[in-house]
Amino acid sequence: MAQAMSWDQAMAVLTGPGAPFEIVERLVGGHPIKQFAELPKSMREAFALARLHGDKPFLVYEDETWTFSQLMARVDEIADALVHHYAIDPGDRVAIAMRNYPEWIASFAAILSVGGIAVCMNSWWKADELAYGLEDSGARLLIADLERFEIAKPRIASGGLRALVVRHEGPLPTGVERLQDVLRPGASMPDVDVHAQHDATILYTSGTTGFPKGAVSTHHALLSALRAFACRAIAGAMTQPQKEPSPHPPCFILVVPLFHVTGLVPVMLSSFLNGIKLVMMFKWSPERALELIERERVTQFVGVPTMAFDLLESKDFSRRDTSSLASVGGGGAPAPPELVARIDKSFSRARPGLGYGMTETNAYGPQNSGDDYLRKPRSAGRSVPVLEVMAFDEAMKPLPVGQVGELCFRGPNLIRGYWNKPEATAETIVHGWLKSGDLGRVDDEGFVFVEDRAKDMVLRAGENVYCAEVEAILYEFPGVHEAAVFGVPHERFGEEVACAVLPKQGRTIDVAKLRAFVEARLASFKVPTIVEIVGEALPRNAAGKILKRELRDAFAVRK
Repeated sequence: MAQAMSWDQAMAVLTGPGAPFEIVERLVGGHPIKQFAELPKSMREAFALARLHGDKPFLVYEDETWTFSQLMARVDEIADALVHHYAIDPGDRVAIAMRNYPEWIASFAAILSVGGIAVCMNSWWKADELAYGLEDSGARLLIADLERFEIAKPRIASGGLRALVVRHEGPLPTGVERLQDVLRPGASMPDVDVHAQHDATILYTSGTTGFPKGAVSTHHALLSALRAFACRAIAGAMTQPQKEPSPHPPCFILVVPLFHVTGLVPVMLSSFLNGIKLVMMFKWSPERALELIERERVTQFVGVPTMAFDLLESKDFSRRDTSSLASVGGGGAPAPPELVARIDKSFSRARPGLGYGMTETNAYGPQNSGDDYLRKPRSAGRSVPVLEVMAFDEAMKPLPVGQVGELCFRGPNLIRGYWNKPEATAETIVHGWLKSGDLGRVDDEGFVFVEDRAKDMVLRAGENVYCAEVEAILYEFPGVHEAAVFGVPHERFGEEVACAVLPKQGRTIDVAKLRAFVEARLASFKVPTIVEIVGEALPRNAAGKILKRELRDAFAVRK
């Protein structure tokens, strides 16, 4: 095993003057921001570099294998269709709504390469949610699989939006086209000037007001996050060598949706731009994942903690060869300390890991892994290159080391704001610092600890569920007088969505019908699993705010 460096030593080697990841400080919007000295001009330029990987395998999907050359040829063809068939100009929004298919990746790269803005739609959304995202973003074109196209059909029929359907051989309505019918085989990438500060992506997050917010990232933000992930990975290898060197080349398995920032940035884009094979899963199945890990010699597993738990609990775990895995990690939710230790003991090479990032940070943030994770299993990890992490009080004044406040981020990887929502942007980004909505502290070693949540939000298996959004739907149900949504502990998901409902006087509420009502309007992970019908007014403070902590405590007592 190689001799390990300290974190400070590794950072000095990697980020000092003239180093491969040299960091400089520049004024951005009047605020000093740490940045990498050198980055590609845009994602278009970064994608072009992937051509250098030639016939090296890139995507493995079911029985398909796509080389980098094959994928880039499809990117060129889609880009040609966007510009010459659909007249997509720089700044135009193009929505993607489909399962994890190779065409998702090719479409994304094509959109950014011609200066368009990729609107990455949640494929679990129902009709109203999908319609809202399309309307809010002002998308000119929707690239979708058949299932998502059918859901979006009413919005398409209303006019102003064209649709392109992938992986479909049957007939389609007039004006709607199949991908294979608009591509010109061998077409070249159109000549379009794309710059670092141009908008690149819109990823929707649930909103505190009941409406999702479109988080907007520039090309520079994406490139900064990707560069930072690469720097951190090398630093991790320098500070915490593997149990033993891996004989297998790097290989990621994609177990989360591509519309999720974790699947998009640290998994897919990192693989794409670094010449790493990516094994794609259509949907999550621990048995299928174990089969693919063994077959493809996967080295990197990034999901949510529940997925690692699923692997370990699977009936197939003991009979599948997982020795290729070097890392089993993820983010989106804290992992119980016992799971961390179990991962370390159950895999022959793999080290446990956890990342603490957000859609608004392009998934980049503190990371805890290896020996550090075993030493501080309750920490979200160490503050990382280019990204500053600090706790602030309610007046946005920085707090001393170890004191609990709202955790805030500052760095070049942050979103520039929310699409068409200047008020939400101003509330979230203050003096260059992005407010996380989490309460926590930073210790004297730079390790971040998340202690509580400031936002009225449930974190279920890595998905943010804003309570106000669900409550707004509950109040639409006939007979509901009061409703409160809150999170309750769950062994597998971290938290589960619960609600307390007070019926109007003289009315009764059928719980099954109430849940079906919500499920028809919101993605399934937002639907309350636990519904409590109460007989008296919900507890409130002097200002009239419902005391959700009391509801959670009462639930815990009853349980």
